[in-house]
Amino acid sequence: MIHPRSPPRLDFFIESPFGGMTAALLLRAVESHPDRTGDPIALTVNFTAPVADGEFDIATTLVRTNRTNQHWQAQLCQGEPVSTTATAVFGVRRDTWSDTELVAPSVPGADEIEPGGLPDMIAWARNYDMRFVEGAPPSDDADPSASSTTTLWARDRQGRDLDFASLTALSDIFFPRVFLRRGAMSPAGTISLTTYFHVDSAELATVGGDFVLCRARANRFSRGYFDQSAEIWSRAGDLLVTTHQLVYFKD
Repeated sequence: MIHPRSPPRLDFFIESPFGGMTAALLLRAVESHPDRTGDPIALTVNFTAPVADGEFDIATTLVRTNRTNQHWQAQLCQGEPVSTTATAVFGVRRDTWSDTELVAPSVPGADEIEPGGLPDMIAWARNYDMRFVEGAPPSDDADPSASSTTTLWARDRQGRDLDFASLTALSDIFFPRVFLRRGAMSPAGTISLTTYFHVDSAELATVGGDFVLCRARANRFSRGYFDQSAEIWSRAGDLLVTTHQLVYFKD
């Protein structure tokens, strides 16, 4: 077991943070630690309170290093209260037998779909070129939908190459599934988000700044909460990440 040095503090200032950006910053804090080895395997982020506009600190702690993986903890604070906690697993991948049982959605290409997006009031969404195949955000006069599934192509609007931090942010690009089922926007927010990474840095580099295919669906809505599963694929058909999150909502 490796005993880490005192964890570094990383200071950031961002505008209009959202869950994906917060998760990405926590992952990047671990990536930047001098004792980190390997690539991200899994990240779980628990949002204990909203992150306000302004400065905040991220502290990382190396819990244990094994032969092929590392376990980390991270916390984001604004003053004394803890706003977000996270656990992360990094690992060194080996050449083994591989297979993907999940099947990539069969959809029109990104170039065949008109650009769309989320409402203008959602500032972070302006960073992305979104092209909805199905399940676009409901309009003001929308009817409730029998399906909670959204499928869209997405990429960074500035054409930046995809890395693990930006892939983490993309894993939370989906608006709450309850919006589709109820046909209207209502108060809702992610409480816990887990992202599983299925590629290493070399595989991810082949995606570059291209579109990726994103799909999300809910499993059950009950007593003010629902869980939401998602997947992100490269245009070449490689499964990049799968995610699962728990979301609260109000009627």
